[in-house]
Amino acid sequence: MGSVSNISLRVSVPVCNFRKGLAREYLETEAVPPPSTIYGFLLSMVGKEDRNEYLGTQIAYALLSRPELSTTLRTIWRIKSKKTAPGIGNNRRPDYQEILTGLDLLIWVSAGALAERIDVQQKDFSKIERGGGLSLGESRDLVNDILYSPELGERKGLWVKRDEEGDLTLPIWVDHVGSKDTIWRQFSLEEGALRAPASDDVRWIAITNERE
Repeated sequence: MGSVSNISLRVSVPVCNFRKGLAREYLETEAVPPPSTIYGFLLSMVGKEDRNEYLGTQIAYALLSRPELSTTLRTIWRIKSKKTAPGIGNNRRPDYQEILTGLDLLIWVSAGALAERIDVQQKDFSKIERGGGLSLGESRDLVNDILYSPELGERKGLWVKRDEEGDLTLPIWVDHVGSKDTIWRQFSLEEGALRAPASDDVRWIAITNERE
C-alpha cells in the first residue's frame, strides 16, 4: 500500500436520477446514489474502464443536504411497428421519471490504489487520460464540480450506512449483461458529523463482486 491516506471529495450534481431496480414505466429514483454508482463515477473520473481493477476499495459517503424530488414527463422512442418511422405513432410513448435536483455529496475513499490514483489526478490532471463528460449515474447527469479535501467544520450530513434492517436496498455491484449477478445490500441513513469514519465503522462500504 502507498503513502496516500483516505481521500475526500465534495461532489455536486445539478440534476440526476438513480433508477430503482424494478422501476419500469414510472421511473422512480433512489434517494441517494448506490455504492455501485459512486464507484463507477470514481473510475470514470480517473480514466479507468476496468471495473475489476480496484475491487476491495472501501467508500463512505453522505448527503450534505437532501436534494429536491420532482417528476418529469418525457417521450420514449421504441420500435413497435417496423412500417412506421422511429418516434412516430406507436413507436413512441409517454414516460414519467423522477429526478433529483441539487445533489451535494461528500465521498471518502479508503487508502489504497484508487485513492492513490485520485491523488495523482488532484496533483496533476495531465497524467490522467479520459474522455467525455463526467457523470454521476446516467450520461446526462453531469457533475458540476468536485472539491478535494473540503473543509466542512462542524457541519453534519446524512450518511449512508450498512444496516441489515435498513429500508434502502442498493447495489454495490451491477451485472450489466443480465441481473442475476447484481449484488444488493441493505442500508439506512444516519445523521452524523462530516469526518472520516473510523476503520471499523459500518459506514465504510466495500466494493466487491462476491456474495457474502
